[in-house]
Amino acid sequence: MNGAGPIVDVKQLTVDFATGGGASVRAVAGVDLTLKPGETLALLGESGSGKSVTLRALMRLHPKSARFGGSVNVDGRDILAMPAGDLARYRGKIVSMIFQDPGLALDPVYRVGDQIAEAVMRHEGISRAEARKRALGLFERVRIPSPDRRLDNYPHEMSGGMRQRAMIALALACRPKVLLADEPTTALDATVQIQVLLLLRELQRELGLAVIFVTHDIGVAVEVADRIAVMYGGRIVETGPCADVIRNAAHPYTLGLLASRTGHGAAKGSRLVTIPGSPPDLTNLPPGCSFSPRCPRAIEACRQIVPPLVVTGPGHAAACIRVDAASVALSA
Repeated sequence: MNGAGPIVDVKQLTVDFATGGGASVRAVAGVDLTLKPGETLALLGESGSGKSVTLRALMRLHPKSARFGGSVNVDGRDILAMPAGDLARYRGKIVSMIFQDPGLALDPVYRVGDQIAEAVMRHEGISRAEARKRALGLFERVRIPSPDRRLDNYPHEMSGGMRQRAMIALALACRPKVLLADEPTTALDATVQIQVLLLLRELQRELGLAVIFVTHDIGVAVEVADRIAVMYGGRIVETGPCADVIRNAAHPYTLGLLASRTGHGAAKGSRLVTIPGSPPDLTNLPPGCSFSPRCPRAIEACRQIVPPLVVTGPGHAAACIRVDAASVALSA
């Protein structure tokens, strides 16, 4: 990374979905985030926190009924105002995505190599033979065994780990500047998960990609990220350099995620620490801080005020009214 300006600049992003009868639910509520070329940002949080909705907003992949607010600028372009024709060229060429389930993302009735070649032909106008050659090179780069033979496989003929590697190859086919990874290792076993994470990290460094990596696993975030943004109830509640967030977590929710990690400061044989309660219902968020019903440190003001992000250190901020210069301890 260098001192270059951000390639992704999101300001006060909101995403609302209609729920019927004229009502709507706000899945993302005023998210700010930036990403520099060559940097990896992890969006961390439980299911329903708004991570994937935020990620998909960078490609405008939401249904037409979705309503956006704020701004999303990628590589100098306003994505929310981009016309459909430009959006089709932007997807895959400037920003590409690795989806959580490659079995659903890959078309089951077309050979995998043909799907990659088709994407290259559409974006770059090269011949089918050259596009297939590009696909073969990508299969070699992501270390799919017998790549020339695997190009002619249908998705169901590949293992889960191999399909995920093929999905990575497809995402990289048109040499994008930004890669969005939506929990790409969740459905894989532990050994394959590590292999895919190492591959992604190697490719990111080799190609100089800017990466946003969505995960609910703080251990995965530590492995891949330069910076972490913790999301809860559609908002970012803590953000900062990875090492700083892990060592000096300031928001009780981040501390809860850290404490629930297997082996994180726990004695052998001890019970895992859990965060009490459940993630909030976005259709009926509690007043004030949405984490307050689950927070053992909540005070009355927490139930009345939506806290802004407060700077706690260089590049590090947390949205908690009880944040101060001292370390925040998650205790009853």
